[in-house]
Amino acid sequence: KCSSRARHFAAHSGMLARSMTTCTRALCVRASSANGSGTSGGARAVRYVPLKVVTISKGDKDLDAAVNAYLKRCSRYAPMDETTIKQNPKNTREVSAQKAAEGERVMKVLTPRDYVVLMDERGRDVSSEELADIVADIGEKGFDRGVFVLGGPFGHGDDVIARANCSIRLSKMVLNHQVARLVLAEALYRAHTILRGEPYHH
Repeated sequence: KCSSRARHFAAHSGMLARSMTTCTRALCVRASSANGSGTSGGARAVRYVPLKVVTISKGDKDLDAAVNAYLKRCSRYAPMDETTIKQNPKNTREVSAQKAAEGERVMKVLTPRDYVVLMDERGRDVSSEELADIVADIGEKGFDRGVFVLGGPFGHGDDVIARANCSIRLSKMVLNHQVARLVLAEALYRAHTILRGEPYHH
């Protein structure tokens, strides 16, 4: 399994690097941190757009309630929903075929006007404030929707990586997919409270 992961890391490192560069240039690095006009210190005027979380997962009823609670909180600020895609839908043992099949289903969820953010263990580290900037900039840069994609156990398919506008990671540690789903839901809620200047984040 380790050698398989290493091969797939080498195969996708170029595409991931490009999506990380795009993220850095377009959203994740803001001069506001230097001049004091960023998200900290009060509410920010934001053009909110719908957000979607796409998860490749077998599901976990034990965590559903907690995840849904945060998604419901997010919906106070903008429409928010989650789409779950079946893990390994073709029941193949080939890792590349599994990722391709999962990726096909992810691509069907996306539209040309979406801003796509991949959750990836090799993505760029971002703070809570930087994630808030990403959420805000999606609407401000004219996109119709922001889509945050959690991949399957072997990562994202090539088509999804190529489509992504940005690639970030939730932790330097590898997270169980269901745990990552909960962490992302809470992080998106926290991002909204930062933009609104609410006391949840301090």
